[in-house]
Parts: sequence; structure tokens; C-alpha cells
Amino acid sequence: MSEMNSSRWNIGDIRRDFPLLQNTDYAYLDNAATSQKPVQVLDAVREFYETKNANPFRGLYPLSEAATEAYEDARETVREFIHAKSTGEIIFTRNASESLNLVAYSLGSILFQPGDEIVVSIAEHHSNMLPWRGAAERAGAKVVYLECGEDGRFTEDMLRDVLTDRTRLVAITQVSNVFGRENDIRRFAQVCHERDIVIVADGAQSVPHMPVDVQDLDVDFLAFSGHKMLAPDGIGVLYGKKKWLEKMPPFLSGGEMIESVTRDKIIYAELPHKFEAGTVNAGGAVGLAEAVRYIQRLGFDWVEEREQSLTALAYSRMKDIPGVRIFGSDDPADHHGILTFTVDGVHPHDVSEILSASKIAVRAGHHCAQPLMGHLKVGSTTRVSLAFYNTEEEILRFTEALGQVRRVMGYGE
Repeated sequence: MSEMNSSRWNIGDIRRDFPLLQNTDYAYLDNAATSQKPVQVLDAVREFYETKNANPFRGLYPLSEAATEAYEDARETVREFIHAKSTGEIIFTRNASESLNLVAYSLGSILFQPGDEIVVSIAEHHSNMLPWRGAAERAGAKVVYLECGEDGRFTEDMLRDVLTDRTRLVAITQVSNVFGRENDIRRFAQVCHERDIVIVADGAQSVPHMPVDVQDLDVDFLAFSGHKMLAPDGIGVLYGKKKWLEKMPPFLSGGEMIESVTRDKIIYAELPHKFEAGTVNAGGAVGLAEAVRYIQRLGFDWVEEREQSLTALAYSRMKDIPGVRIFGSDDPADHHGILTFTVDGVHPHDVSEILSASKIAVRAGHHCAQPLMGHLKVGSTTRVSLAFYNTEEEILRFTEALGQVRRVMGYGE
């Protein structure tokens, strides 16, 4: 990618940054599951392992000190990216799922009492639902579902209607991985904090695609994954307000998360290290930091404009295909690169297989959101999800192939 400061990048130049896109004839349209990695990220990870490969924090020699510096520099890059107050509020995990489990186990152990209520939106990915169901079972609490209409919209009034004097926490995604719809997390946080309720946001589908300022949103916790935002697999982030992280016990125990241990006493390390037990994924953190810098060089103004343009093109062509039903809002601007759909009379797995035969990669299934599928009265769906490096030509290939699905299945249309 050119280093020039431009409001509109050349998509051909950008795609040359992504080796896999150069080495496949597939149209990769499964970006909500995992994004592709630019060469800048791959080079940063390789350079770390070639020149700084040692255990961070554990050695008083130059190589280990360089690894420590690289790891902590990555933490500062992420802190600045989401506008956290301090690096102590940035915990590196394996992924958003681990981040949310950390909160559910650790915060849940001190927050929930028998009879308490945990509000979870029906549109949540299993990663922001199952941990809370487990926390409720352990504490004798109850999960209450915040339900949406067919358009996937959650309103302030809907939220207020499910809150009670026993509500202790609300878990909700910032952008749905099924509808692509953005929730008003800032306003929802205000509503929660009026009643001293904790709010936990899943940012896996938002942080890669739009500016996220955790202080402006005023969320208590935010989780996201590196692999959905150009970074390596196996690196994720949990942001948490310091006031909560200081009270929470460690999620995992082992090396590096303690200050001292005797036969009878444990003193845990300061934030964020008390939540990062064992040898850390320093290479992944370095890759995540480089992914952040890549996105920052592009600029979210351009990323959002590009992805919205692609979404609008796909939506306009899909809605004209007989038998295709798109879930969520009828305004493509509400979909943020995610279009989930069914084809009349054709199982979503068959849709995916037929598209794959045309060298188009999409996702089919319940998208780790089975309760939402039940709410929508469908067993599964197909999902196309876009990134800034996708092209108009790929959208046309996809929609042309989609228009042939029912004919391939023998419907004669």
C-alpha cells in the first residue's frame, strides 16, 4: 500500500498487499468470520520471531527486554486505537470468546447473587451468551433475553422494559454478526449506568470496521478479536474499566500473573498482568498492532465508505433475485458489510456449496447464533460479509451465481 495520504485508495494497490488474495481465484466473502492478512502484518510477525524471539518479562538480557518492549508497545497501540485511559485496561487474550469468558467467570464471581438477572440480547453470538448462562447457573441467577423485531433493531425502550431492580449486567453486541446492524451502545450504557448496571459489549464486528472510543461509549467492558481485523489468529483483546479489573480475581493462574507466592500467601501482579497467565502471545500482539496501524493508514472514513458502497451494491442486486430473503433492515446502510439471507426451497448449506462451485466463499449455518435463528424461525441461513479489499466485480460474480441457485436445484427459474 502506498504511504501517500489519500482519501481514496486504489483498490488494486491494496489487494496486492494481501498475498492470499493474489494466490486464489476465489471471491472471499466470509470476512465476518476471519479477515485476510496484509503482508505488512505477516512481515511484522516474522520480524519479531526472527529478531526478538524470547519470553517477555522473564529475562534480564537484551533479547527478552526487546520482546517485552515490543509486546508492551503493541498494548499501547491498541490502547490508543480504542481510546482507553491506560494500558492497564488492555488485556491480551486469545480472542473475543476468551475475553468474554474472562469477564463472565471473574466478574461473575463477585457480582452475581442468587435471584439476580443478567440481560442478554437474543442476537448475541454464542460467545456473548453462553458465558453468561454459565455465570447465571453458578450464581443461581437468571438470564433474561432482550428480544428484537425481524429488522434486528434494539431500542432504548426495549432495553428499559426488561431491566428490573435485580438486573446486574447487560451483554450486547455493538454490531450483530447476523444482521450487521449497529446498536446504540453509548445510549444503552447511559441507561444501564443510571441504575448501576454493568454493560459488556461485543466489539468483534465493530472494532475492525468503524471508530470505537470506549471512553465515549462508556462501556464497562469491550471484547474483540484480532483475526477479524487483519491480525493473526489467537490474539484478542479485553478492555475493562480499571475500577472493575482491580476488583476481579484472576481468570487463570500460573506464571507471570503474580507479584509473589509463599506457602500461604499469593499477591497478584498489577494490571493488566494478573489476567495474562503464562507465556504470552507476543508475536500475535505485534501482528495486531501492525494491523491497527494498517487500518489507521487507510482511515476509517475511507473504510466505512468503501464497505458501505459494496454492501449497497450487493443488497440492491440480491433483493431483485426471486426467492432470496435478506434478514434485518431494508436499508443497506444498516447492514455494515453483513447480509444474511435464505433462498426459498434451498438449504443454506446447498447455497454455500453451489456458490463454492463458482469459486465464491460465503458462510452457511447458524453463525454461532442459534437462539437468534430460533427467534427468526429459521434453522440456518447463508451469510455474505464484505471487507474494504473486496471488489465490485466480486459482488457481481456472487449475485450472478446466487441468481442461478434455484435453477441448479431444479426449480426452473
